[in-house]
Amino acid sequence: MIIVMQPNADKEQIKYVEEQIKAFGFQAHPIYGEFKTVIGAIGDKTGFDPQVFLNMPGVETVVPIMKPYKLVSRELKSDNTIVDVNGVKIGGEKLISIAGPCAIESERQIMDIACAVKKAGADMLRGGAYKPRTSPYTFQGLGEDGLKLLAQAGRETGLRVVTEVVDPRDVELVASYADMLQIGARNMQNYRLLQEIGASKKPVILKRGISATIEEWLMAAEYILYNGNPNVVLCERGIRTYETATRNTLDLNAIPLLKELTHLPVIVDPSHATGLWRLIPSVSMGVIAAGADGLIIEVHNDPSHALSDGPQSILPERFAELMVNLKALAAIIGRSI
Repeated sequence: MIIVMQPNADKEQIKYVEEQIKAFGFQAHPIYGEFKTVIGAIGDKTGFDPQVFLNMPGVETVVPIMKPYKLVSRELKSDNTIVDVNGVKIGGEKLISIAGPCAIESERQIMDIACAVKKAGADMLRGGAYKPRTSPYTFQGLGEDGLKLLAQAGRETGLRVVTEVVDPRDVELVASYADMLQIGARNMQNYRLLQEIGASKKPVILKRGISATIEEWLMAAEYILYNGNPNVVLCERGIRTYETATRNTLDLNAIPLLKELTHLPVIVDPSHATGLWRLIPSVSMGVIAAGADGLIIEVHNDPSHALSDGPQSILPERFAELMVNLKALAAIIGRSI
């Protein structure tokens, strides 16, 4: 449920209501707005009369949250959440571009790509150090050595860095190198991992599972927020359908629908959605027009020899061309990049 405080409610009244929420066995999640404070009371309310809060000083009304996901719902928080990744703000007026290789292969490779995407205008650098692959015989990443190279590339270019974490036991290690974590599609419902990242408070990209419904995806995000981390960015990366012409099928509907359902930022990964580098520019323009807050794109300086996902990686010069076109589109829709 949501306890809406009166516009003139003071700090003592708000604190008292929070204490009473906890005393009744709920978790209190206050959201301090410009004009009003609302407090989410999360927990099992079976047999509990929420009207008890109406008698407390400063309380205006009590509203039940109807969605199964509570903390990520716009019912609880109507304003858009801005996720701040050490100065890079995702979810605001400015569109965010995250670019880099699927996998970190060498110091020269990650540095060359980092410099190229930085020059083209990227805000963040992506690169996988731990790669959960379909086949156990394919390249699995450089592990901590890859994390060190990614962090070095970030320092030398000034780009914030994001990388995937695949094991709950590695969250603390990966968080020590990266500015932002990523949960891949295969791990969207790895609840132990979601809980650990929730406890870490580190900004995180949560990719949609390959067969996940939007509700399942939002419930996965709910795990992270419930465990204390509000810094979640949702990433649509295509879902599995009967179509085989592309790697996945981009769910364009999800973008405007998510904007109605949740306050969390939404970005799109056109590389995994299509699996074909030549489709990435057109798809990128389309998802920005649909309301996405940014893109995460695989860029490689030698895709034909990439150790992972070469066919869906675009060259740095094509990424630079895309950024020019995105800037023109952003101006039309009232945003910037």
